[in-house]
Parts: sequence; C-alpha cells; structure tokens
Amino acid sequence: MRRINPHKFQIATRGTSREINRQIALNLIHTHQPISRADLARLMGLRRGAVSLIINELLKDAAIFEGMTGEVRRGRKPTFLYIDSRGRSIVGVDIRVTRTYVMVTDRLCRPLVGPINFPTDHNPEKLVAELSKRIKQILADHSEVGDCDGVGVVVPGMVDQRTGRILNAPTLGWRDVDIVKSLAAATGLPIEIENSGNACALSQLWAGRGDAAVSDLVFVTVSEGVGVGIIAGGEVLRGRHNIAGEFGHVPLNIDGPRCSCGATGCWEAYISNLATLSRYFGRNLQEAKPIPAEIAAFTIEDLIARARAGDAKAATAIQSTARYLGLGLASIINAIDPTRIYVGGEITAAWDLIEPAVRDGLAERALTPAASNPDIRVVSATDYPRLRGAAALVAAPPFAAPAVA
Repeated sequence: MRRINPHKFQIATRGTSREINRQIALNLIHTHQPISRADLARLMGLRRGAVSLIINELLKDAAIFEGMTGEVRRGRKPTFLYIDSRGRSIVGVDIRVTRTYVMVTDRLCRPLVGPINFPTDHNPEKLVAELSKRIKQILADHSEVGDCDGVGVVVPGMVDQRTGRILNAPTLGWRDVDIVKSLAAATGLPIEIENSGNACALSQLWAGRGDAAVSDLVFVTVSEGVGVGIIAGGEVLRGRHNIAGEFGHVPLNIDGPRCSCGATGCWEAYISNLATLSRYFGRNLQEAKPIPAEIAAFTIEDLIARARAGDAKAATAIQSTARYLGLGLASIINAIDPTRIYVGGEITAAWDLIEPAVRDGLAERALTPAASNPDIRVVSATDYPRLRGAAALVAAPPFAAPAVA
C-alpha cells in the first residue's frame, strides 16, 4: 500500500485515464511485438474500437508503426504493430577507470555500431573533449543509423539526478564534477547521466522483454569497482542523497584491505577485478607504486584462463572472490529481498567454476532457508548491460508510467 503524499501529489485530469491507457499500450507493444490490434485489445481488456483510437494516436506520433501482416484461415489478415525505432539512434557511453566505451543503439537499445573504446583520461575536461570527438565521428561515419535522440552516460559513482552532477566517483577521483553541460555543448545532443549499477538494472527493466514482469530486482556489476542497482516497484531506488544501493562500500571487515573510497574492508575491496588480481599476485595492485609491465597487462580474463588450465593459485584467487561475492549478496538479500538478482562483469565468465562457492557464501549469511537460494542470473559482458543501460536512459522515458496521486 502506498500512501498519498499530502505535500507532493499529482491530480488526475480528464485525460489521465487516456494517458495511462496509452502508456499501457505502448509498453505491451514493446514487450509483445509483433502484436496485432486484436491481441492488444485482448491483453488490455478493452474494445477494439477503443484500442484503435490509442493506436492511431501512437501512429500519428511515430511511436509505433504497422509492419507485416499475419496469416489467418478466414477473415481479414491482421497487421502487426512494432515500436518505431527506424531511422533513430541513441549513443551509449560507459566511462570506466581505465577505458571508456561508446556504442550506438536503436530505440530498443539493440546495438547498431560498436562498441569502440579509448583510454579514460581522469581529467574531466580532457575526457569530455575526446568523448565528444568520438561521438561525432561515430555518428558521421555511420549516417545509416539516422538521427540521434541523445546520449546516455554511465559512470562508476554517485550521481545527483536533479543536477546531473557526479557527487563522488572514487575510482576516478572525481567529486562534485559536472560533465553533462560541457558534453551537451560539445555534441549538440541531449545528455542523460546515471550511476553504472543503476544503469545495469535499467537495462534489464527496459531493454529486456522476457523480464518485464519483474519489478523488484538487483543488478550487481563487478569490474574495476562494484556497482549495485536496485529496482523496487518498477523504479530505481535512489535515496534522499542519491547514494542508495552503494553496497560495494558496506564493510565485510573493518580491518580489511583499503578500498578506493578511502575506507577499509569494503565489499568492493574483496571482489573487484583489482582485488582478485591482487590476491593472485600477492600484492596490493591498488597502491600507487610502479607495477611490472607483465602484471599491469594481466587481466581477469587471463586469470580465469589460468584457472581453467589447472593453475591452483589462480583457482584459489577466484574461489576466494566467489565466497566474498556470496557473502555480500546475502547482505543485499537480507536488506532488500529482491525477486531476482543479476550479476554482471568479467568474473561471470567463470560462473560455472564459482557458482557453488557464491551460493555457499550466500547461504552462510542468509537469514532464512528460502532466502538462501535466490534466483540469480548471470548477464554476459557481451550483452553490454552498462552500455544498453546507458541507452535506456534516453529510450525509457517515453514508456514511463504517468505520475498520479
């Protein structure tokens, strides 16, 4: 039950029910396309005439289009409806500690071009200059993608959704940084920005089709850092100060290793890619000390390959990460109890090796037997959840439910 806020509310107008039905129709077409008018009417529980009025309005606004006709034994052949993603594109940007990735998608967040990548400059002004150049170049080189609706940017840090400012991105060393205005000015395009964990969660909520019915989920992305996005009741959980979901900086042990945020013993300090590699090499790779070239070039994928090849030390390193991953997931389940948990990041390439240890660690801390066996789904890095989530920042608003009461 949701209480109406007596200080902040939206009054229903004469057109409210029509607006709601329009958004329901749009979301059903997105989820079930291709779909006929008759099938849409059945799903909505409305007369075909009422649905036709909605469809005609959506067609007029170029939100949808009519495509192929279906085959029937008798009567008029149905014409199928689709979300109109023709001749329009979105640019998704994923800023990471070492490299920045750029991909062009359609309005359904399906990849069209890329991703391309380049080294991340930790100077915001220099990064914006290089990023804007890359965005303009990729759009100029691929005019077939059509007009660009906007750019979605995800960052490994906390973002103020009201101002678009990056409040704190520990791994980048950014505090109170604004790249939205300068990037918009440099590209001439609308810019949306979001925390990477939230963007990954959005990628499942908006870009996915089969998972549309799941409105309570958590996405944990493990890379240079750890991002956690929470969807509750179909909306991103942000909190009063835009720091909700920062489980990566909840301590597993206050006497543990130093984290990028400056604290000690954070979950991130135990399961990030750097933490796993540090465990393998027996030295803290996060320290600002010269690192031999052969170690600096060594990746988590290399470590997984060694573990598969029988390297006992490599196997021990990723199994330790797996247990710590499970312990942290238990904290999320005990606090949020989501319907589903998604896990993404390079470490998931070893999921067949680490899943038992992850689930053992989770069961060790889960508060009930039922909670100890949650629905966990792995999202491959090749599905580009961060980039698709970035694109969803631009693609999703037209599908959002109207605010009423």
